Order: sequence, then C-alpha cells, then structure tokens
Amino acid sequence: MKTRPVYISGSARTPFVKSMTNYIDVTTQELMTAALQGLVKKMNLDGRIVGDVGLGAIMNSSFNWNLARECVLGTTLDPHTPAYTLQRACGTSLETTLQMALKISNYQINDGIAAGCDTNSDLPIMFRRSFAHKLLALHYAKSYSDKLKIIASLRPADFKPEYPAVVEPRTHLSMGEHCEKMVQEWHISRQAQDELALKSHQTAVAAYEEGFYDDLIIEFMGLKRDGTVRSDTTLAKLAKLKTAFDFTEKGSLTAGNSSPLTDGAAAVYLTSEEAAKPFNYPLLARFVDAQVAAVDFEHGEGLLMAPTIAVSELLKRNHLSLQDFDIYEIHEAFAGQVLCTLKAWESEEYCKRVLKRDKALGPIDRSKMNIKGGSVALGHPFAATGARIVGALAKMLAQKGSGRGLISICTAGGMGVAAILEAV
Repeated sequence: MKTRPVYISGSARTPFVKSMTNYIDVTTQELMTAALQGLVKKMNLDGRIVGDVGLGAIMNSSFNWNLARECVLGTTLDPHTPAYTLQRACGTSLETTLQMALKISNYQINDGIAAGCDTNSDLPIMFRRSFAHKLLALHYAKSYSDKLKIIASLRPADFKPEYPAVVEPRTHLSMGEHCEKMVQEWHISRQAQDELALKSHQTAVAAYEEGFYDDLIIEFMGLKRDGTVRSDTTLAKLAKLKTAFDFTEKGSLTAGNSSPLTDGAAAVYLTSEEAAKPFNYPLLARFVDAQVAAVDFEHGEGLLMAPTIAVSELLKRNHLSLQDFDIYEIHEAFAGQVLCTLKAWESEEYCKRVLKRDKALGPIDRSKMNIKGGSVALGHPFAATGARIVGALAKMLAQKGSGRGLISICTAGGMGVAAILEAV
C-alpha cells in the first residue's frame, strides 16, 4: 500500500488544574469541546470538514457514549466532520494520534484531530447493581401493585453510592500501590524520586518563564496557566510529605513525587504535506512510528513497566538505539515509575529476560528528559496526557530544527504506548 509522511501541525490544550477546584462545575464534554475549539481557532479550521476526530476519556459517564461526535458538534467545525470515541487508559490520546497518523499515511484522510480529556470533577457516581436492577424493574412495571412491591423491596444499603477509583479490578490495588512494589523491587530511593519531582517543577517553571506554553495553552475559565506547577517547591518540602500509598517504613511515594489528580483536555492537529500547503500550515514534526505493549502484572511483572517493552520494540523496528534521541518525553505518572523504567533499560539481566535483547539498552542523557516539565508538575488528566506531550514535543523539535524525540507512556491495565517524532 502506498504511504506518505504525516506531520504534527499544531496543538491546543486547556490549563491543567487540580481536580475538584477550578473545573468543578465543568462537564467532561464541555472541557473537551473547549480544547477542540481552541485548536479550531488556532488552525483556522472554522467551517472546515476535518477527515476524522478521535478522542476519549477514562473517567467517563454512560451519558457520554458518543462523546467525540458531540464535542465536534459543539465546535465551529463543519458538522460533516466525523468523530469516534476511544479509550486506552493513560495512552488514549497518543493512541488516537497513532490512528490519525495511520489514516493520513494510507491516504484514507488528509488531516485529523487526536485528543483526550479527563476530569475527576465530573465523576459518574454509581450504585450497586442490585439497586439498578430494581430501578429498571420499577421503570418497566405495568401495574401499580407491581411498582409497590418493588418499592417495598428497597433497602437502605441500596442507596449507598459507589465512587469510581483508579484501582486495578484484578488486583484491587491502585496504581500507586503497584508502583510502590516496583520501586521496592528496583531499589529506588525516596530521595531519587523527590529529586526527579523537583526537576519536573523547575523545568516547568522555566518553560513558563520563557513563554514556551503561551501558544499551546488556551485561556479557559479565566485561567491561562497550569494550576499544579510549583515554583516554591524544594527538596526539604518534598521530604516532609507523608507517604500516600504504603504507610509502612518501606513506603516512598508521596503526593509530591506522584502526578496529581488533574482535570484538563488536549488536542493535536495532524496533516499531510499536500493538505497543509493551501493553508500554509506549519509542519512542526513528522510522526514516525508508535508501538503498544502489555505486561502480565498478575504474575509478578510490574504494572507500569510495559513502556520498557514498547520502546524496545519501537527501536528494533526503526533500527535505532535508545541514545539516538535529542529529546525524551517520559510520562511521570510517578517519579518512581520513570526511575524504574530507566533502571530497567540499563539492566542487562532485564533486557535479556524481558526485552529479549543481547545486551542492555543503556542509559539516556537525563538532561534531555522532560525538559519543559513533566506530569508531576504539569498534571495528568489521564486521557489528555498523550496529546499534551505530542503537541509540546512537536514544538520543541520545530524550535530545535533537527533531531528526533521519544515518547513513553505507562497506562492502567499493565500497558504502555511509545512513539517517535522527528524534526522536519
């Protein structure tokens, strides 16, 4: 099949804020629509038919069963623009970026939008299944006596709400609890995690001061800046925080070295060179390739270690080494997760056993990693992180004018998504 290059032409996102704060009255659909409309305005897409739009959210309601299409209809895009909803946990919008790139590369469409959104301030509150069955029975009951019988069967326990949580259904452990296991297995210290977290905030603050995010973040709800970036963070302050997941003396993950629960949305515009020329769209970076992987976390493999495999396979297919990159964007779900990943790539035993390689992938230059801030500082609205990273990395490569960047994202369910972008 004939293929063609695919380019990142622009991106837009809302400010990321701590959940249950600024966006507490904003719905998932409203938040995602805001980011999409921001991208539409930035790229002058008003009234245009875009080839396809793919987006998703993780903490989603059944009312949002057609989320992507409804969000598109809420923008000034031509209503003939199609859209679909997808979910691959924290890799959602990197996955939709990959899918848009494949469609454009294969001449199925000329341009597309990849996006994602999450807000823990708009959580769907559930009730136990037995209560739902009673309500359905009540709805369909035909006689008054049947309705009374169902009402009489209701018990106080039926009204106890069940709140969604980021917990693995098979292990009943949170991501943080799983990451605690990983850092203990890989002997990652609390200090090393705090140091990475501090660096995340420092680089994010510096990026804001230089104006890097000025054209990437749209104004929304009176905000123009991420609400989780801390300019006054110090190692001493981080060291005073209590552990958040393992409360024994072994625990080392805290709210300071973990990404916060965050609300936000992000979108990326992808295009072919032919489609970009008539509108003078910039070609910021080429989307080269991507890879997904998974681990068997129920049988001893670290829940958040799948990116090590995804990156390894991506490197093999593209005949690259881990050191062949100018910028590394490694998602900071937890500082400990990043450090486990880096240590695994340096481990000859791990690379031989898990990655099926003859030798270790080796270390990376840490000065090239998350140079404009990472998820610990900027925040992590689950499904929006991929698009946030793609947009920022494309801009970094365009500013540099050469080189390539590597993206690595861990996800719930023991999966990982990785991608390569290249300067034009």
